[in-house]
Parts: sequence; C-alpha cells; structure tokens
Amino acid sequence: MINKVAIIGCGWLGLPLAKTLLNEGRTVHGSTTSKHKLPLLKMSGIIPYQISISENGVQGDITDFLRGVDCIIINVPPKLRGGSNENFVKKMQWLHKAVRVSSVEKVIFVSSTSVYGNIKGEVTEKTDPQPATESGKQLLTAERIFKNDKERETSIIRFGGLIGPERHPVTMLAKRKNLSNGNMPVNLVHLNDCIRTITEILANDWWSETFNSVYPYHPTKQLYYSSEALLRGLQPPEYESNKNSNGKIVHAHNLINVKGFRFTTTI
Repeated sequence: MINKVAIIGCGWLGLPLAKTLLNEGRTVHGSTTSKHKLPLLKMSGIIPYQISISENGVQGDITDFLRGVDCIIINVPPKLRGGSNENFVKKMQWLHKAVRVSSVEKVIFVSSTSVYGNIKGEVTEKTDPQPATESGKQLLTAERIFKNDKERETSIIRFGGLIGPERHPVTMLAKRKNLSNGNMPVNLVHLNDCIRTITEILANDWWSETFNSVYPYHPTKQLYYSSEALLRGLQPPEYESNKNSNGKIVHAHNLINVKGFRFTTTI
C-alpha cells in the first residue's frame, strides 16, 4: 500500500494531483521552487517543501522531503524552449542520487510522447523512441536513469499534449496563418485523465511499466483546432494547403488494451 507520496513539482498537474491523492487518504509531500507558493500547498493539506533542482545539485531539504516516502512522482518538464539550454539530464541525475539514499521504493516518472520524435504511423509503447528535439532526447535519457535503477520500481508515463483548465494550444494558434502540418493527427490528453492515469498506477501496482497516456481520438490539426477556436469564439488558425498527412498516432495501448483503462474526459 502506497501511504506516503512525494510530488516533485506541484504546478498545473502536480497540485490537483496532490489534492486527489489527499482525498484518497494518502499523505503528500509537495515541492515548489517558489517560497510564496508554500502557504497555498499547506492550505491544501500538502506538506510543503521549497526545493529547486539545478545542474549543480538540489537546493532545499530533499532528505526530509523524501523521509518515509513510499513513492515519488517526478513531474519536472525540461526547460528547453526560448533559447534555454539547461542540462535536464544532469538535474535528474542529482535527483536520482537523492532518491537512491532514501526510503523510496516506487517511482512514477512523468515524460512525454515527444520521445517518439518524427516517427510516422501507428505508435505504441513497443515502438522504439526516436526523439528529434533536444527536449525529447533529454527526457528519454532521464527516463532510463530511473528505469535502470534495479533497487526500485519505476513506471514511465508518456503524456500527449496536455489540455485542461487555462491550458489549450488553440489559444496560441488562433488567428495565426500559414501554419504547417494541418493534416497531421493530434495526440492530446486532458488533465483529468492525466491524474487518473497516475492514481490507477498507484491503486493497482502497475510498476516497472511504460504507458502512453493519450486520448483515443485523433482528428487532423486543422479540423480539431478550427473547431476548438470556433467553440471559444476565436478566429480559427489558417493552415497551408498541403495534403501531407505523414504524422503519428500515439496509442495508449497498455492502458486501454492491457489494463482496461478508459479515458473519461474528451479532448
């Protein structure tokens, strides 16, 4: 039984996840890099810690954060956009070093379908990743740091594009013109199903496995984002006239076909 959980990164996903785990009767340690956010975590019933991980080490009381913890959920995305060139792998090596000397026996590592890169066609967990971006490459290496640790059981979750409250790609795409890849399929997942994926792993002891978590509906980007823009009263994005549809469809095969998981929130 997983009684005490630590969540590294109580942000858009981590905070509502922590609240869900608390409602299930678990004790939750939650981290944030911002001192001003500590009262918010505490008010929610989370035992709060200010912890920051850099290429030079871990700042904050990571020892106490991990004390007595059964499972750590690592929810720290690489910051490699906008010209940032951080060494995410080095950060995860520091975190893994702290985990190795703790009581933690189970790990859930939040990753992304970006590790599949530009693979075309049908993709499942059995597909060999071929990351094309620096973010995808570093995520895949970080996955392996924890997966190769034989002293604890690590499950990897590769989420599709995240959508939910105050987060939807269409808000950035609206009004834009001459967008490419309009005939490629979308691979998205709602926050609610992200949380359910994690809670089901904890409840059912789905350890040492890899899961794609992507809603099983894959319209083209042009069709989907045009429809979503109209629903929100936004000007639909305009895509280049291109019949190329050589994208990838990421299937949540292990969740749906093996575990019987059902996605409940439409994208």
